[in-house]
Amino acid sequence: MKKLINDPKNVVEEAVTGFAVAHADLVTASFDPIFVVRADAPVAGKVALISGGGSGHEPLHAGFVGFGMLDAAVPGAVFTSPTPDPILAATLAINSGAGVLQIVKNYTGDVLNFETAAELAEAEGVTVRTVIVDDDVAVKDSLYTAGRRGVAGTVLVEKIAGAAAQRGDDLEAVAAIATRVNAQTRSMGVALTPCVVPHAGEPSFTLADDEIEIGIGIHGEPGRERIQLEPADQIVDRLLAPILEDLPFASGDRVLLFVNGMGGTPQVELYIVYRRAAELLAANGIEVGVSLVGNFVTSLEMQGASITVLKLDPELEELWNAPVQTAALRWGR
Repeated sequence: MKKLINDPKNVVEEAVTGFAVAHADLVTASFDPIFVVRADAPVAGKVALISGGGSGHEPLHAGFVGFGMLDAAVPGAVFTSPTPDPILAATLAINSGAGVLQIVKNYTGDVLNFETAAELAEAEGVTVRTVIVDDDVAVKDSLYTAGRRGVAGTVLVEKIAGAAAQRGDDLEAVAAIATRVNAQTRSMGVALTPCVVPHAGEPSFTLADDEIEIGIGIHGEPGRERIQLEPADQIVDRLLAPILEDLPFASGDRVLLFVNGMGGTPQVELYIVYRRAAELLAANGIEVGVSLVGNFVTSLEMQGASITVLKLDPELEELWNAPVQTAALRWGR
C-alpha cells in the first residue's frame, strides 16, 4: 500500500484539518466532536441542511458545505458512519430556529445514527426532517443497507434542496423538494479496480486484470455481475439501460446527466463515458439540459465511474442553476 498518510488512525482528522485551512473562507471545522459547518453558520431564518457519512468519498460531503448547499457535514471514519454525538453537535451548531433537514444516504449505520441524532435534537427543541437517498438501481439490499443504496444522486439532492433553503423555503417545502429529486434520480456504477482502505492496508476486494464489476457500490460492495472488460461504449450501455428502464425515463424528458468518477479515473475517460451516455439519451428522445462530469462521490482511489440521470422540471432546473459557493461546486456568485 502506498498512500500519502501518516498514522492510519489520524487520516480523517488530518484531512479535515487541511480542508478547513484550505477553505477557511467557506467552512469552519470542529474536532471534539468532529464536523464541518458553513463559516457563517447558523444562518438566521434559513432552513439548515446537514449530511454526512463515512470518509473516503470526498468531496462528498464536506466539499458541498457552503452558500446554496449544505450547512454542515459530519465525517465518520473511512467507510464508517459517524456516530450520533457529532451529528447532534453539528445539528445544534447550524440550527437558527427554522428547522434542520437531514440528507442521509441509505446505509444502515447512517440511517440509524442520523435517526438517533434527530431524536436527541428534537428533545432539545429543534425541528428535524429526514430525506433518505436511494438512487442506486444496481441492487436491492446489500452488505451495507436494506433497500437501494444512496450513491452519486446525493450530490443532486444536496444542491437542489440547498438552493431551495437558500431562497427561503420552509422546512416542509425543502424536504418535499429533496424527496422529489431523489424520486426522479437513478444511478449505476462500474468498478475497474478495488480501493485500499487505509486501516486495512489491502484491497477491499479482488478483480482479475481483465475483470470489471457492474453495479458496484461506493464502498466496494458487490454489484449485479462480474464480467470481462469491454470497450467503454458497451459498459455505458450496460449502465444506462437499467437506469432508463427503472424510472422509467421517456422520449421528451429533459434530464440532468451526471458522470461521476470513483476517484482513480482520469477525466479523459469520464468524458468518453459522457459522450456515449449523451448519444444514447438522444437516441431515446431524451434531452440533456444540464451536465456534470467529474469526481464528486468517490471510493478512495477506485478506478471506475457511475452514471446518474435526474428527470428535470422547470423548478428543479432553476434550483440546480441557482448560485452555489462550496469547495467542490461553485457558480453564479
